[in-house]
Amino acid sequence: MPAYTVREWDKLVYGEAEGQIAVHHADRLAGLAARSAFAGRGGSGVLEHGRNALRARGVVGILAAGDASLEILPKIDVAPGETPVHQNAAIRKRLVHMLAVALDLKIDLGVITDLAWQRETLLEILIRIFCDKLTETLRKGMPRRYVGREEDLPTLRGQLDVNRQFTRHAVNPSRLACRFDLLSEDTPLNRIMKAAMVHLFRLSRSSANQKRLRELAFVYADIADVPVLALRWDEVVMDRTNRSWRELFAMARLFLHDRYQTTTGGTGEGTAMLFETNALFEEYVGRLVARALAGTGFTASLQGGRLFCLSAQDSERGLFQTRPDILIRRRGAVTHVIDTKWKRISSRIDDPKQGVSQADVYQMMAYAQLYRAPRLTLLYPHHPGLGTEDVVHARHRITGHATILETASIDVANSANILDRLRRLLVGDQAIVEATGPGTDSR
Repeated sequence: MPAYTVREWDKLVYGEAEGQIAVHHADRLAGLAARSAFAGRGGSGVLEHGRNALRARGVVGILAAGDASLEILPKIDVAPGETPVHQNAAIRKRLVHMLAVALDLKIDLGVITDLAWQRETLLEILIRIFCDKLTETLRKGMPRRYVGREEDLPTLRGQLDVNRQFTRHAVNPSRLACRFDLLSEDTPLNRIMKAAMVHLFRLSRSSANQKRLRELAFVYADIADVPVLALRWDEVVMDRTNRSWRELFAMARLFLHDRYQTTTGGTGEGTAMLFETNALFEEYVGRLVARALAGTGFTASLQGGRLFCLSAQDSERGLFQTRPDILIRRRGAVTHVIDTKWKRISSRIDDPKQGVSQADVYQMMAYAQLYRAPRLTLLYPHHPGLGTEDVVHARHRITGHATILETASIDVANSANILDRLRRLLVGDQAIVEATGPGTDSR
């Protein structure tokens, strides 16, 4: 199956040459993107189809339709001078890291070879990670739980179902209507795992991944096959008996239905696993900020404000609710509001081409009024045009107020000491010593 790779906002030109996409493949993939549930949530323009090229807008992930797949990678600046193959490998690695942080997954990226990062698509890498984690966890045993059963037996097992006994077996007392609990492996959690494996086997084009999935299928042979739409996610309870399955459950949700992505089934339609980059960047940064502030006296909450800009004059009904990406508090008081923006900026706030948009400034001024925080930050992904370090680039005082609005950036291509870098950005060098102690590496 032809597999194409393009970076977010870049164009994939039509044609038969290497690095170009065939027109009929472009038609299928664009049609799948338009039919996906992601488009129904306001993302109808996620894949532009025209002017002799495809272009992805604001999303990353995988589209697979018929005999072609399209891998969309984020616009992340990696080491210059490398070949496109090596750059794409580095970007895949950073994207998987961002997904792991955003979805609270523990993924050891070091077990995947450099060659695999270069040769395999994002989807195949995620499938490989899932198979490896599932194989390792199954060595400790498949989770089981008691399920209620009703059977007619020659001897009593459990409790006698009196109503069924006297209605069904009144003339045949040799059979007893029994009701009992049976320890079974055919549980909602295992059915979800099997459904994920079946789904991934249909998607994977890697012979190694298909082999892994076939081997795992033997283990799940006695588990019922349940269609994805009929899976009982609400019946899965994660507790101390199955906590080792928490990450696999999250990955299965990622593949089958997750808030970041959508899976579209149906004859010949294909599958879309798309992540809105704004939402992914927001969740990634938010979770890192919460970790970075541990032990500093500050706490972080994601979309924890929700105050209203207006109140109706004739009632208490609020209008125009706000949802700041990150609120930082100390002793209960909001000290800092952060809004993440997945777009490239220059170091000058008044640059008409690459600067901060007027709408973003107005939004932050509303936060200043409602949350009375002395500090506001617009946080962007770092790129080489901003300098060598992810720092605060500009500070401005809101007219008539003491509140400071600043622009800053964080380098998502570099995970080295990222928690230290965030602490330094948010609360200064002293917080690093307080949180980690001298000489501690907080990667």
